[in-house]
Amino acid sequence: MRLVIVTGMSGAGKSTALKILEDVGYFCIDNLPVPLMPKLYELLELPETTMRKVALGIDIRSGETLDLLEETLEEFKKKKLPYEILFLDAEEEILVKRYKETRRNHPLSGEGRIDKGIAKEKGKIRFLKERADYILDTSHLLTRELRRELQKIFVENKEYKNLYVTILSFGFKYGIPTDADLVFDVRFLPNPYYEEQLRPKTGNDREVRAYVMQNGTAEEFLVKLQDMMAFLIPNYISEGKHHLVIAVGCTGGRHRSVTMANELYRILSAKEEYGVKVEHRDMEKDTAVKG
Repeated sequence: MRLVIVTGMSGAGKSTALKILEDVGYFCIDNLPVPLMPKLYELLELPETTMRKVALGIDIRSGETLDLLEETLEEFKKKKLPYEILFLDAEEEILVKRYKETRRNHPLSGEGRIDKGIAKEKGKIRFLKERADYILDTSHLLTRELRRELQKIFVENKEYKNLYVTILSFGFKYGIPTDADLVFDVRFLPNPYYEEQLRPKTGNDREVRAYVMQNGTAEEFLVKLQDMMAFLIPNYISEGKHHLVIAVGCTGGRHRSVTMANELYRILSAKEEYGVKVEHRDMEKDTAVKG
């Protein structure tokens, strides 16, 4: 029997996560009153029950009974009743943006500002984040990416380190990404822009990749970068970081940075301990071709 408590910040994607878990065979219950949780566990332990995998959605809507949850979880622990906590989080500015887009008020903001409600909520559910087995930052996750991560954890039972890595290519002439944690400048590599037949192509094309990788410098850089990531990522995980943005930049963000971001994605995605995705912010911007 597997009981997963799905919780987190309002607007971080709890409802979406429950739908995904339902699609992969979990019996989902949203916003069950906390006092009924022990009764639910008794039901799940009955030999004749057919519910072997249950996802229980709990959030700030539980109101005053949320205060009973910490006590209930402590009781489960004493009785050695197994459960897991999935905590969905997101950056504050992302949460505010989502509320504004849906024109909804935060449950704790009342007639006040959304950020005030978010601050209150963080305080009330901090104990859940501290107890969480899995913390997913959904700030930059598409639904299909969230689905992939949940399948890794709850279907394929792969080890998860509570970190999601975004590798982002960009062009320096459009500005350094404001959310970047690490920035690497690859303007020292051969530039396909000066080859007329390569200029309209991107780092996703084989010809451009071959040009960038031609003299061994890029390969040497990747070896050193891989060694650095092998050191940094476990330390970020230990420090409690949940989302890491690695930005790789060249002049226009079309050729060299795209190639190297793809190569770094290939290297890091071989690791199953954390989620990885690659994005190309400026690849389609630098499309002007001189006649």
